[in-house]
Amino acid sequence: MEPFMYYNPTKLLFGKGHLQKLPKEIKQFGQKVLLVYGGGSIKRIGLYDEIMQLLKDANIEVVELAGVEPNPRVSTVRKGASICKEENVDFILAVGGGSVIDCAKAITVGAKADVDVWDIICRKVRATDGLPYGSIVTVAGTGAEMSLISVITNWETNDKRAWVSSFSRAKFTIVDPTYMTSVPREQTVYGIVDTMSHILEHYFHRADNTQIQDEFLESVLRNVIEVTPKLLNDLTNYEYRETIAFASTIALSDQLNMGFIGDWGTHHIDHALSALYDIPHGGGMAILFPNWMRHVLDEENVARFKRLAVNVFHVNPEGKSDLSIAHEGIDKLASTWQSWGAPMKLRDYEIPEESLPLIAEKTLQTEPNCGYFKRLTEEDVLEILRKSL
Repeated sequence: MEPFMYYNPTKLLFGKGHLQKLPKEIKQFGQKVLLVYGGGSIKRIGLYDEIMQLLKDANIEVVELAGVEPNPRVSTVRKGASICKEENVDFILAVGGGSVIDCAKAITVGAKADVDVWDIICRKVRATDGLPYGSIVTVAGTGAEMSLISVITNWETNDKRAWVSSFSRAKFTIVDPTYMTSVPREQTVYGIVDTMSHILEHYFHRADNTQIQDEFLESVLRNVIEVTPKLLNDLTNYEYRETIAFASTIALSDQLNMGFIGDWGTHHIDHALSALYDIPHGGGMAILFPNWMRHVLDEENVARFKRLAVNVFHVNPEGKSDLSIAHEGIDKLASTWQSWGAPMKLRDYEIPEESLPLIAEKTLQTEPNCGYFKRLTEEDVLEILRKSL
């Protein structure tokens, strides 16, 4: 494995009952909170009222930013940053899924910057300060709660960027699966695919002597695959939600990828895709990832694909070539996602073939070094998109 440093100071409060600790956690950092949330589901499930009562009882003042988009936009980030400056907010609380948390991460640095926050997201300017923030997770999938990464879309320029800052690390996160039991089936599937795609991105690396890490990754994948059909047949089941929520959180917490860098090329392609077509990230990954696998698989790297096929998808290797075992594993991944209701083709989102060259071009413009396990050219990306059509 490669030399590494691990540091994740985010306090994780996982499971039932932790919401009651919210005022204590916030008061360590401030008394005036910007509450950031999405389309209103937190009100429908009663979480909004619980939070507001807790903060009122603790004499914590609240201002709100509602309506964060599923692919959060820089215009919303700018609005949040302006509110923070005008209202002298000293803490940001994100309540929702990964999009809300990603938006809050960008607001934290935008609220302390004298430049346009998009310049920070595009890495033209380095963030020098940030407001503290915390999160309450209501949708499992992105793992944004324990990671530095944030993804923001500039819809005016059709540009979507993943960025990081030392100020985008949450002070705490509350992950209580109780608040996930009302998530609809389709959104649940997208979140699970997203979780698995993070683990798979880690899995495709080139480091040696990573047996422990590889077995961690395989174990999480096996458990997600086992639990998901049960959850989809019983969406309100707390224990099933708990397993998926923990898998989502740990997948992007940096604990599973110590000592190596995964690929992430597929994520870069999907960012360019969803910058042009506002599709769910989990849906895009379900379509792209099996086709990325088929495209990059070769005699040199087949051992990694074979291991995944045998150890996770239980492909019987007897009497088969390594390449046929690998392809069988890829087919099992695709059919598993399809059986859960995930989309399999770009045409499912009415994405036209004539747009593919532009998506490929934008992928390499945003991330010239696209992919670590296998470096992708613009033609590679275009071929993966064609296979995905």
